[in-house]
Amino acid sequence: MTKARKVINLLQEFSIPLIVGVFAALIVANVNPHLYHDLIHHSLVKGMDWLNLHFIVNEIFMVFFFGIAAKEIVESFLPGGALSPVKKAINPLLGTIGGVVGPVVTFFALTALFGQQHLNQGWGIPTATDIALAWLVARMVFGPGHAAVNFLLLLAIVDDAIGLGIIAIFYGDPTKPADPTQLVYVLIAMAVAFAFRKFKINAWPLYIAIPGAIAWHGLHAAHLHPALALVFVVPFLPAGSHDEGLFVDEKATDEANNEHHDHSPLEQFEHSMKAFVDFGLFFFAFANAGVEFSSVSPITWIILASLIVGKMIGITLFSGIGVMLGIPLPEGMTVKHLPVVGIVAGIGLTVALFVAGAAYVGDLGYAQGPAKMGALLSGFAFVLAFAVSKLLKLEKKK
Repeated sequence: MTKARKVINLLQEFSIPLIVGVFAALIVANVNPHLYHDLIHHSLVKGMDWLNLHFIVNEIFMVFFFGIAAKEIVESFLPGGALSPVKKAINPLLGTIGGVVGPVVTFFALTALFGQQHLNQGWGIPTATDIALAWLVARMVFGPGHAAVNFLLLLAIVDDAIGLGIIAIFYGDPTKPADPTQLVYVLIAMAVAFAFRKFKINAWPLYIAIPGAIAWHGLHAAHLHPALALVFVVPFLPAGSHDEGLFVDEKATDEANNEHHDHSPLEQFEHSMKAFVDFGLFFFAFANAGVEFSSVSPITWIILASLIVGKMIGITLFSGIGVMLGIPLPEGMTVKHLPVVGIVAGIGLTVALFVAGAAYVGDLGYAQGPAKMGALLSGFAFVLAFAVSKLLKLEKKK
């Protein structure tokens, strides 16, 4: 492996572009708010005010981000995947349900307690888990060989599947009523993708360029979020019998490359787009994380508490009940690991930022900045996770 490749792998593995983008946005937004606004919302083409960096990132780039998330979900159902056979995933799935119910209940309880019910539209924000960052922190807290890492990964994948559904159903454009008739284009896109697969078309770019574009148009015309376009197309990409996925050890992957010949279109899509998405997250973070520190308000702390405390309680409670009912945790895990898994799952950064931008618009737009700050602060959950793991005397596994 060349030095350049090692540097790129390191940047991707530790989500450096995303983190740098967050700090760059915070610095610019707090040093010169007007400059930040101009950079994000300045029209790139005269007469097309909507065509700006924010649109390109949130409406187009995020198509590929959610496409790769969909790929992870599809992969989990393949033979040998995290959801195959389903019985070994029952306890993590219980934890996933807790990881959604816990934050939502906590959010509504806290908005009621602090008189913020007018901001209940943001209930979907704390349901999110940032898969890449949570996976990274889990490896650092538990050790790369620990069963809790795969437990968390499965939980995060299914959690994001639920999150995609929440975005699609509950967070359309409030200024433009949803037009379900336009979803016929999404059905057409799925039919085209199915036909491609039926006729053994293996060039993955064709799936993205044709049915992907049709689905994007349908969602946009229906006033639903077009960033979800590939969620309806990726499941039709032909998949091989084995696919390592995003979260394998980079060194092990490189060593196995010469022996690994399962280059299915699904796998090629992920491998071809992964670097683009990983480094593109710098622009997503820059376009969405520019929050002024002065904008912190009660909803900031409600989002943060719902993410960390809500997920910790929900995951521990639901998976713990599963253990009591005779549904075991993966070998190598005990109930003591669940609170730490819940805290790590509370890192909602990327998807939480996205949902915050979709939840608080129009008359509630003033709450978007404070809500995003709560999502950003959830990134510090890793400190709490380390502290609790030490308190519970959990051992790392290499």
